[in-house]
Amino acid sequence: MFGFFESEETKRVKSHITNLSALAKIDGHLDPTEMNFIVSIGQKHGMKPSEVRDLVSNAANVEPQLPENDSERFDQIYDLVEMMLADGIVDENEMDFCINMASRLGFKKTIVGVLVRKISMGVKDGLSRDNIKRESQSFLNY
Repeated sequence: MFGFFESEETKRVKSHITNLSALAKIDGHLDPTEMNFIVSIGQKHGMKPSEVRDLVSNAANVEPQLPENDSERFDQIYDLVEMMLADGIVDENEMDFCINMASRLGFKKTIVGVLVRKISMGVKDGLSRDNIKRESQSFLNY
């Protein structure tokens, strides 16, 4: 549950963690590789592993918060796609979840499928996040 005095940034990070956990659980189980990925995202944003695990366990209690800018929107969908790829198996439900989240994050509906696939292929090809972000700018109009 959110504390009354939590910053908007903290709320966004927690919302992002819960979105990642929802994606991880979509196939009916939370793979250890997926949990490690979620923990690493939380740590990157200053959270302790135990806080991340607690948040994943109580994800239903977190109110969604949308990112404030284009860069944060891209980073969140990138993390979701990377999460989808974490266990090495891309389930159709996971792909649909990522596409729906891209739309909810504010990307135009006409390009969300292309964006998710472009990120997915870039990650599989070993491209850096910044490289994929730069390449995606050519067709993204947030």
